[in-house]
Amino acid sequence: MALTAKGRATRQRIIEGAAAHMRGDAPGTVTLDDIRAITGTSKGQLFHYFPGGKEEILLAVARHEAERVITDQQPHVDSLTSWPAWTRWRDAVVARYQAQGAHCPLGNLMDQVGSTPGAAEVAASLLRRWQRLLREGITAMRAEELIDPALDADQAAAAFIAGIQGGVQMLRSTGDSTPLEAVIDILIAHLKGRSAQGTGLSAALTPENTYVLHSHV
Repeated sequence: MALTAKGRATRQRIIEGAAAHMRGDAPGTVTLDDIRAITGTSKGQLFHYFPGGKEEILLAVARHEAERVITDQQPHVDSLTSWPAWTRWRDAVVARYQAQGAHCPLGNLMDQVGSTPGAAEVAASLLRRWQRLLREGITAMRAEELIDPALDADQAAAAFIAGIQGGVQMLRSTGDSTPLEAVIDILIAHLKGRSAQGTGLSAALTPENTYVLHSHV
């Protein structure tokens, strides 16, 4: 459906309004009436911009929230070309999930649209994009001989994604960001240990090469 500039703005307003509600403390299961009240739109407007109804709206909101995961890491995740840049990215990731706490709006949305065609692709696309950005950073560091050229950049990027996901789940369960911080710090230490002078993780953990752990708790 082709939309005018005003139509696109209205559609985006509905998405952002619903997204803001999903980031609240206890949004629960959202209904069309909730979305109408939240966004100040009529039922006719909702179905004009989202013919698929509630599921289409929530899927659009899920895409919006997935984009925020990357946006909240900017500009750092786009320029992982030095160790200070990795530190800034690390701090941005930790701050994002500390602020989110136990409530995950994207997770809530995915629970509500889990059987909708395209729902699985939202999460998969986010993780692929995130992994690609980290892989590009690692590749750039290899090109500058700051990381061992033999290091598998895609494998290392995948380890970051898996570690962050596990750390976030523990933060949601316990309210403690220490596991999330620890896994990112250890993986960065591993990258540092795979420099031209390093020999792997054991080298990364020597006093000369250890990445200084930050505490934000």
